[in-house]
This record gives sequence, C-alpha cells and structure tokens, in this order.
Amino acid sequence: MSGVVTGEDGRARCAWSASDPEYRRYHDEEWGTPLHGDRALFEKLSLEGFQSGLSWITILRRRPAFRSAFAGFDIDAVAEFGPADVERLMDEAGIIRNRAKIEATIRNARIARELVAGAPGALDELLWGFAPPARPRPLASWSEVPAITPESTAASAALRALGFRFVGPTTLYALMQSAGMVDDHIAGCWRAAS
Repeated sequence: MSGVVTGEDGRARCAWSASDPEYRRYHDEEWGTPLHGDRALFEKLSLEGFQSGLSWITILRRRPAFRSAFAGFDIDAVAEFGPADVERLMDEAGIIRNRAKIEATIRNARIARELVAGAPGALDELLWGFAPPARPRPLASWSEVPAITPESTAASAALRALGFRFVGPTTLYALMQSAGMVDDHIAGCWRAAS
C-alpha cells in the first residue's frame, strides 16, 4: 500500500485508514499518539494479542465489547478471572472467542499485577523503555515501515521472559505504533505535520 489518500473532508491520511470510518477515526485520534498508563497499555497489549492473525478493524469494531467483557481492562479485575470467566468469555459473541488468547490475557493480567504491585507505572516504564529512537519518517509508502524492529524483538523477549503470552515482535511493533512509541504516519499525511 502506498502513500496517502485524500478523504472527503480534504485531509490527506495514511492510505491504510481510507477503507472505513472507524479506521479514519482511529488514525486521526489514536494511532501514533503517545499513550501512557499501566491500564491503558495493558488494554493495548491485550487487544494487539487478540488481533494476531486478524485485521485490526475487526478488533476496533469489537473494542467496546472487549472492554465490557474484560472489566475495562482493569489489571486487578482481569487478574482475578478464573475458569468460570473463561467460559463466560468463550460465550461472549462480541469478542474474539479464542480460548488461548483469553487465557493469555488473564495470565498477562496476573503478571502485570505483580509487576505494578507497589510500583505503579512499572508496565508503562517497561514498555516505553523499548521505544526506539526517532528515525526518518516514511516518505512514500507503507512498504518503508517495518513489521519488526530490533526494539520490538527485544521488548517481546523481555515480556516473554516475564511470562507474558501473545507478545511476539510483530505484535509489539504494532503496539509501539498504536501507543505512539513510534510515529509511522507517511509524509504528506495531516498527522505527520501535526
């Protein structure tokens, strides 16, 4: 996919965001915007894990249902989920009903709870600690944007060493983009100028 496209509102955007109004909103308001906070980053990490093997628009459209089903991604609340919650979530039509991903989210919440116990901000600090240094903006096409970087590979290894699941290097790079650790808006996109 190359370059930017101009929307009906006259704004040039990264071409990937042109196919759907929710993609445009996400592109304009969230993607590439620095995000901090243990809960907020736990949500992003969880949703990126659910996205694995699927399109991101599928996750965006189901995000309200995910938030409802996973107690707003409150780390302590999700960490307390047990077998009955797994079964409840497997019956929840509004989310991705993948047992391995559901169980990984609960496991990840338990690990995150231990990480932030007595040290609020520790998950934020851990993830942002892998933010890569600024690099030149992609100039012409999405093909200039990597799927994996040394930083996302290192972040994946660090999280896996702590016991996190569904945190591969591609997932972690998508998190870095989503949470604004990197800014991959293509040159010419209105967000690249902001």
